[in-house]
Amino acid sequence: MRALIAALLASTALPAYADTIAATSRITAVTVYPDGAKLTREVTFTAPSSGSHELLVTDLPYDSDPSLFRLAPSEGLTIGAFALRADRLPPREDPLTPEQEAAKTAIEAAQTAADQAQLALEAITAKVEAAEAQVRFLASFSGALPDGTTPETIKAMAGMIGTETLAARQSALAAKAELPPAQKAVTEAQEALAKAQAAYDTLPSADMDYTALSVAVTAAAAGEETVTITQYVGNASWQPVYDMNLTRQDGDKLTLNRSVLVTQYTGEDWDGVALTLSSSRPSEQAAPSQLWPELRSIGPEDQIDDERLRKSAMGGADMDVAMVAEAAPAVTVAAMAYEGDTVVYNYPEPVNVATGAENLRLALDSLSFSPVVEAVAVPRLDRTAFVLASFTNASDEPLLPGQAMLFREGVLVGSTWLDVIAPGVETDVGFGALETLRVKREMPKRAGGETGVFTSSNQQSESAVITVENTGTEAWPVRILDQVPYSEQDDLEIELTASPEPTETDVDGQRGILAWEFELAAGGKQTITLEHSLTWPDGMVLR
Repeated sequence: MRALIAALLASTALPAYADTIAATSRITAVTVYPDGAKLTREVTFTAPSSGSHELLVTDLPYDSDPSLFRLAPSEGLTIGAFALRADRLPPREDPLTPEQEAAKTAIEAAQTAADQAQLALEAITAKVEAAEAQVRFLASFSGALPDGTTPETIKAMAGMIGTETLAARQSALAAKAELPPAQKAVTEAQEALAKAQAAYDTLPSADMDYTALSVAVTAAAAGEETVTITQYVGNASWQPVYDMNLTRQDGDKLTLNRSVLVTQYTGEDWDGVALTLSSSRPSEQAAPSQLWPELRSIGPEDQIDDERLRKSAMGGADMDVAMVAEAAPAVTVAAMAYEGDTVVYNYPEPVNVATGAENLRLALDSLSFSPVVEAVAVPRLDRTAFVLASFTNASDEPLLPGQAMLFREGVLVGSTWLDVIAPGVETDVGFGALETLRVKREMPKRAGGETGVFTSSNQQSESAVITVENTGTEAWPVRILDQVPYSEQDDLEIELTASPEPTETDVDGQRGILAWEFELAAGGKQTITLEHSLTWPDGMVLR
């Protein structure tokens, strides 16, 4: 039996590679989506001979997903199966970049200098401690005088103790004088070490937890080959940032300066990559939602009550519309997809984006619009008017959602969030309060002291006077908004009197909302009187 097994093994063709080629990759291009990114890597290696080989790319992020890889070979190279390997990986010879090697050498030199400065400080401290110990010993001497001591010997001994004590104290003082510069040297050396370490930490890192991509390749001939790896990752995003500047000199003009913020936490630094920003959202819903049939029925009231009791006894609930929706299958959503026919922005220069360390801000372009500008006031609620600019997106591309800083004549007046603005769509943006346009809404008293609102058993009336005053030196087109009640009952009658007549009623389809539009010259004033009355039959109550 053993002989038969050996013969079978000998005659069976097992897949084998001529050799294993270890290589590293370089990220050359990145397409960033509002949520996620597409990385393009170039792997260049030398095939030692024609035939089959195993290409082992040893610098991919540890959490790489094999389902999100796409591989493309250079001409003359064929790619077979590929897989990710997280264990039994070969050691990498150069885990540090040349810049990191230089920074690491600087750290080692700074560490050596710091150690030497600390040793010098400790040597001076030892000298101080030794001198002070000698002083303490001489001061504590209380030994008995030797036999035959004469006054001369006592005098000599006292002189010796005094001389030695003085010398020890002078040595201690001299050593203490050396302490401040030594301590300063230690501090400076430690600061230099900290700066060297900080410089190392800011460099793009090549030393990280990694996984390897094993690829079966077949080369037509020996020589240099290239494999392009396209990888889709999360933890990256971009968002637009807008500066909107409204000017009125020489005609109303709105300038929109666009920038972008790019953020990534992929675990890899992007160093000198070609950057593309795509408005595609491959991580979001890719198909329309599905409607599910809604079955409703009617029956005798007692039968419906019995049905509800039965379901309650079974631990169920009434089968309403919400439960039908919950029971429907989940909508299929694509987690990742390729770019389609979407707006993209290609940054003209290579960029560096460190992982988790920075939000890279890049200037995009500038757009100009011809807005309709007016001062809009709601006197019922506000005491000043606000500048409102209405503009139409006349470009061929949508303006994506983003934060906008608002400037009027170059002065910051506020900020707002812009929703997506499709081409041809009109949008209103407020540009802050216009302090030179003061508005006031008063309700004058009637004869007898009643206020501007008078109510009887079946009638209520209200009168108001709106005043708009332009205290500035510039004329403004003004739009005043106010409201009166409306009724959907024939028995509740509403009469309205306004002077001048409103320019528009039921503004934006909202019943009872009134608008007046007029040009208000510098130093000018406009007054609007508004009265309305509600009448209803006796025995009814106004709500």
